[in-house]
Amino acid sequence: MASDAPKLLNQLGQSLWLDNITRDLLDSGTLQRYIDEFSITGLTSNPTIFDNAIARNSWYDSEIREQLDAGAAGEALFFNLAVQDLGRAADLFLPIHERTGTVDGFVSLEVSPELAYDTQATIAQAKMLHAKASRRNLFIKIPGTAEGLPAIEEAIFAGVPVNVTLLFSTAQYQAAADAYMTGLERRVAAGLPADVRSVASLFVSRWDVAVAGKVPAELRNALGMAVSRQSYKAYRDVLESDRFQRLENVGARAQRLLFASTGTKDKTASDTLYIAGLAAPNTVNTMPEETLLAFADHGATARPLSRDGGDAEAVLAAHVKAGVDLTALAARLQSDGANGFVKSWKELLGAIDAKSKSLA
Repeated sequence: MASDAPKLLNQLGQSLWLDNITRDLLDSGTLQRYIDEFSITGLTSNPTIFDNAIARNSWYDSEIREQLDAGAAGEALFFNLAVQDLGRAADLFLPIHERTGTVDGFVSLEVSPELAYDTQATIAQAKMLHAKASRRNLFIKIPGTAEGLPAIEEAIFAGVPVNVTLLFSTAQYQAAADAYMTGLERRVAAGLPADVRSVASLFVSRWDVAVAGKVPAELRNALGMAVSRQSYKAYRDVLESDRFQRLENVGARAQRLLFASTGTKDKTASDTLYIAGLAAPNTVNTMPEETLLAFADHGATARPLSRDGGDAEAVLAAHVKAGVDLTALAARLQSDGANGFVKSWKELLGAIDAKSKSLA
């Protein structure tokens, strides 16, 4: 018997998003079923997801042939495919987007990961993709790297909704929130509406993978949750700050905290560890398909995250005592994440090139 956990989590005020997109999900009606049955209210994507979908299946073959005949190739061909899929998904979520007062019902498309350290190129591509997709409920994903932060600010100022990705620590989240609010403040000063949406995506499980076997047994799979609780406190602090209250007074909405990388990597731990333990209103949890199905089957929602972060500081201090340099590890995780997306991006373009040659 299926669990009511997804519906209960949604009723708590947390949005459940699917971290997957394929043409088959759309064509088969599976995504619509997830919306109807599992309370899914949004969707995220990344290069790895598209690489797996295009390289290992024939779902895109006919469209790739058409794109080749029209003269598209490489990166341009990929973005044409991605915009088609995400545009269809955005249309499925449009009723949710409208019903929630445009707070929810978003999909996300990422700029080229190779631009993670190129501010100006990121800005240009973010604007191009937003215009190309032509969907008001589509986020452009921009990494929260040092070079990405000015691009985030500029995109928000230009009215482009942004999913800030590759955030790993409270400090990185706070920098993303600052970039978001600065972009909004510039809009207000220019006489433009302050209602440009954003989410800040905090990656959770990779913390626990990074320290597996390096900390005492009682700290196993505890670091990602502790960082999440600390970041949630910082998020609530931002929403209650005088700075954001001034923006909210002229029409701004919260840059919602999004918990990402929530698939359990430790096979000895609960397969819904990062879903049940991160319940919180006015946040988002985006999860892989297998995690969604597990949560829908046997998930249970724990009590909501504590406004004050609960025992986050104590758990983080215990990791420091065990020899974990949290600041250095956060920087490494962000760098590794950016490099990993570049690797996936190159594999994706390689897969498209191979498919193009075989289909030509």
